[in-house]
Amino acid sequence: MSWSRAATRLGLALVLAGVTVLGYVGWQTWGTTWVSQREHAAITDRLEQAWAADPVDPAEPADPADPAVGGGVPEGAVEVDAGVAEAIVEIPRLGADYRVPLLEGTSDEALAAGIGRFTGSAAPGGVGNLALAGHRVTHGEPLRDMPALEPGDEVVVTTRDAVHTYVLDTGGDDLEVPLTETWVVDPEPVDPDGGDVVPAAGQRRLLTLTTCSELFHTDDRLVAFGHLVSSEPRRAL
Repeated sequence: MSWSRAATRLGLALVLAGVTVLGYVGWQTWGTTWVSQREHAAITDRLEQAWAADPVDPAEPADPADPAVGGGVPEGAVEVDAGVAEAIVEIPRLGADYRVPLLEGTSDEALAAGIGRFTGSAAPGGVGNLALAGHRVTHGEPLRDMPALEPGDEVVVTTRDAVHTYVLDTGGDDLEVPLTETWVVDPEPVDPDGGDVVPAAGQRRLLTLTTCSELFHTDDRLVAFGHLVSSEPRRAL
């Protein structure tokens, strides 16, 4: 085999390898987001259909309590391929059509299907810390624009029974912590280093949003804190 032919084949192999890598990156960046956004819409539709088929009894007001681990599907939630979907999250700052399902847990499957609620954290509207996580890039990227969030922005979490409105106390990029800093999802988050970016004092029903600090791989997380300002009965459609 001549050197020129060998060089040509090597060049073709390198081109094919490059195309393969670019294709994989493209799929991870845009393909998974397209698929996940369609799944987000399908899951929110399933939730609303389930709520319409089993409307809340006005005589039994909602009582947001921490669901028991391993206790089956909570009332008003639905089982999906990624686990259990329990609510719909809306963040007006991120767009009038922003509606993402909230799933129990933060597994890869749950985060690909929506926003995940850390296991053991408070239920929507409940006492404690409703700690949420979402992708910033790939798989629907529901928190891609988290740095745009500002104190005073609303995060609305709707369940079958109620509409829970939280208001952010800190901005979306005010706090960046290593992945190992788990205090931010504690029932009562307290910065062990005494930082000044903390939840509102005196509040018993908190919200924490977490996502990657950079668009691509990073071991750091952006964190925003908020608190509940109202819980109103959900009006059946």
